[in-house]
Amino acid sequence: MPTLYASGNISVGVHPEAHLFGLTIDTDIVTSTLLAMAILLFMGFRMRAKVTSGVPSKPQLLWELLVEQVRDLADSAIGPKGRRFVPIGVTLFLFVLICNWIGFIPSALHPGVSSEILPAPTSDVNLPLAMALFVIVWVHVESFRARGFRGYFRHYKEPYVALTPINVIEEITKPITLTFRLFGNLFSGGLMVAVMVSLLPIFVSPLGELIWKPFDLFIGLIQAYIFMLLTILYFAFATSNEGHEEHVPALESAH
Repeated sequence: MPTLYASGNISVGVHPEAHLFGLTIDTDIVTSTLLAMAILLFMGFRMRAKVTSGVPSKPQLLWELLVEQVRDLADSAIGPKGRRFVPIGVTLFLFVLICNWIGFIPSALHPGVSSEILPAPTSDVNLPLAMALFVIVWVHVESFRARGFRGYFRHYKEPYVALTPINVIEEITKPITLTFRLFGNLFSGGLMVAVMVSLLPIFVSPLGELIWKPFDLFIGLIQAYIFMLLTILYFAFATSNEGHEEHVPALESAH
């Protein structure tokens, strides 16, 4: 019953909209995405301007630590050739993290009733789906380059020809699972906040939101790491050969 009561105060998937060339655009999601992009570009150019070969600053140490972690992951999953995927891994991690953490900003005029002015872009299915499709298309391009025309289509028949339909279905579902793994966790976090502030008295509801928001930060960090990790693993599977195949399952099981 409390959930039914709260559901009357929660709008799911309702955004301010604009229409352009027959397309419906969620203006709040676009604004948040552009803000996340601006923050990422500012961080990148700022770091490039301040980088030094001497004693590094704290931001440079954090940046180098992130790059080193992604490079180690790529080396473990793919080998030295996987280092060319480090930039995309770092970029995706930071972009997804910023998008997730934008939702930490309390921008709702009436918490639990009105929507956020700056919602987390990843809590809307469109952005995670766009990123997932971008990653999967790139993965298939790399697979085609690494295996050639015949090798690309032959790998769908491995280890047995009878498993070809399953392998094809697996490839089709990859962008879907990658999308909903990120979207579902972020959306559920926002929904939990809405439920809490709807059920609590008006003078206590801000406290409930403050208690839950730190968990949102942690969830956002974990989901950004998982998205980056799966991206590297997909590249590892796509470009794997006999020398590296044995490393990939071990890495995946470890996480």
